[in-house]
Amino acid sequence: MKTVAEYRIQYSQILNEKNELNEPLPGWATAEWLQEAYQHMMLTRIFDQKAVALQRTGQMGTYPSCLGQEAVGVAIGMALADDDVFVPYYRDQGAYFLRNHKLEELLLYWGGDERGSSFGPKQDFPVCVPIATQVTHAAGAAAALKLKGESGCVMVTVGDGGTSKGDFMESLNVAGAWQLPLIVIVNNNQWAISVHRSIQCGAPTLAQKAIAAGIHGVQVDGNDVVATHEAILNAKEHADEHKGATLIEAISYRLADHTTADDASRYREADEVKRAWEIEPVKRLRQFLISLGWWTEAKEKDWTEQCQKQVEQAVARYLAFEEDTPESMFDHLYSEWPSVLDEQLDILHEKVERMTKRHTD
Repeated sequence: MKTVAEYRIQYSQILNEKNELNEPLPGWATAEWLQEAYQHMMLTRIFDQKAVALQRTGQMGTYPSCLGQEAVGVAIGMALADDDVFVPYYRDQGAYFLRNHKLEELLLYWGGDERGSSFGPKQDFPVCVPIATQVTHAAGAAAALKLKGESGCVMVTVGDGGTSKGDFMESLNVAGAWQLPLIVIVNNNQWAISVHRSIQCGAPTLAQKAIAAGIHGVQVDGNDVVATHEAILNAKEHADEHKGATLIEAISYRLADHTTADDASRYREADEVKRAWEIEPVKRLRQFLISLGWWTEAKEKDWTEQCQKQVEQAVARYLAFEEDTPESMFDHLYSEWPSVLDEQLDILHEKVERMTKRHTD
């Protein structure tokens, strides 16, 4: 008997849970870069808190918080180039804003208005709520880049629960078979709604799912914005050198409920959440910056006030959006208008007329 193959999954952490360095900072991680990353993470957190409040007061629909996962989104957004393609899932607020989406546009989306999906870089995909279907779309986009001989890569995100879907494994398989310029980032926040990571998959890591597909797989501390960004840069270089796809498993923790329609206290122990708060990414980076004299309480106060003002202004613009017409549901469905929609449009007009008459009588 002989061994035909052996594999190992490497784990990366640069800024550890004690706010100390395990190894020297990469050359790109300057004081300016770290401060910018922290500012984006803070803005994301303050926006997130406001979005939850809007839902609780009936001013927005169901919303998925990214509390505790800000480092993953910001690391992605700061790594993406203009010609890259971003295929997000529903917990990528930090990356979304760094792709030049305005705060009010994301509020518009979660407010139930599809116009919130029509902004940002033209090559990027809209927020995806169905689980793992976006990974298939991303593999297709990566195949298109390769066939056209275009530069850049496709970056797609998915939660740990999505790695159990067939869409996820099929996409990895084609990425390996075709050596696609694809980066798949798994935000392993430990809970797929109420299903814990430990009972969702028997493998010790989710990163090792890359092995069966013949692509590179690594695990990183997703609460460490430096290590996460470094892993993404390495994956981009891997793709640029035509070495194929990479799967990055970013270990984080969902500090909030799954969405505002969930109550995580029904299935999570309070002590577990308390321990997660002790190593969360925003606090970790803030303490590290302060220890080096690169951040102060005065800067913290000033930036917090700026973020709150920016968010409040965005909320005002969101609430000022005029409601779209019912007929808009038919827009952008077909490149050429099919006659079958004429009848449906007539039915809609009749229904709107009846409802308007009912409310005025």
